[in-house]
Amino acid sequence: MGCFGCFAPEADEGDEDHKPSKPDDSSGADARRKVAPDVSNGYAHSFTFKDLLVATGYFNEANFIGEGGFGKVYKGKINGQMVAVKQLAQDGVQGRNEFLVEVLMLTVLNHPNLVSLVGFCAQGDERLLVYEYMPFGSLESHLFDVPLGKKPLDWNTRVRIAVGVAEGLSYLHNVADPPVIYRDMKAANILLGEDFSPKLSDFGLAKVGPVGDRTHVSTRVMGTYGYCAPDYVEDL
Repeated sequence: MGCFGCFAPEADEGDEDHKPSKPDDSSGADARRKVAPDVSNGYAHSFTFKDLLVATGYFNEANFIGEGGFGKVYKGKINGQMVAVKQLAQDGVQGRNEFLVEVLMLTVLNHPNLVSLVGFCAQGDERLLVYEYMPFGSLESHLFDVPLGKKPLDWNTRVRIAVGVAEGLSYLHNVADPPVIYRDMKAANILLGEDFSPKLSDFGLAKVGPVGDRTHVSTRVMGTYGYCAPDYVEDL
C-alpha cells in the first residue's frame, strides 16, 4: 500500500489541509492508444472519452444502472472486463474536487471491502470514473422499496454485510496511512459483489485524518442528512 501523506483532499472551508495537485488533463500515453488499455493489472488507467463511449455502447440507456449526486452510472466492458462507468454531471451537486479526491483516494487505498478503481477520464471538460462492476448493486436496493416477489436479504447475509462494512471502515480509520474519514456512510454507497460481499464506494467526500503531531482535523458536516450521527450535526 502506498502512503498518501504527501497529498490530501482539497481543504474544507476553515480547514488547514493542503490541496493536492490535479491529474493532468492531457490524455497521456495510455489514453492516446487506439485500443483501450489493459485493466487487469490492478492499476488505475487514464482512459480517453472515446474509450468509455465505446465501452458503454455510447452511454446506451440499456446499460444505465443508477444515478447519484455525481452523475449517471453505466455498465460496460473493457478488454473483456465488466466495469461501471460514472460520468460527472455538469450541473450535479458534486464537482471536480470530489472527482479528484476519489481518484487520489482509490489509487492508493487497497482493501477487499473497498471498491476498486479501474481508471478515470479527465479529457477536456469530461470527468468519468471507472470501477469494478458490482453485479448485485447497492445495499439500498435490497433494503428499501424491494419489488414484490423479491426475497429480502436473510439474516446471515445482513450480518456478513455489516461485518464487511465494519472491516472496511476499520481499515480506513486504523490501517490506512494516514487514516481516512469516510464521511458518506449510507446504504446507497455500499455495493455488493456476486456473493453479497460488501464494498464501500463513493469517496468524493472523504478526508485525510490527523497526521503526525495533529490530534484531530476540523470538518464541515458532509454527506446525506439522516445518515449523519446526531452529535455530528446537533450544533447546526
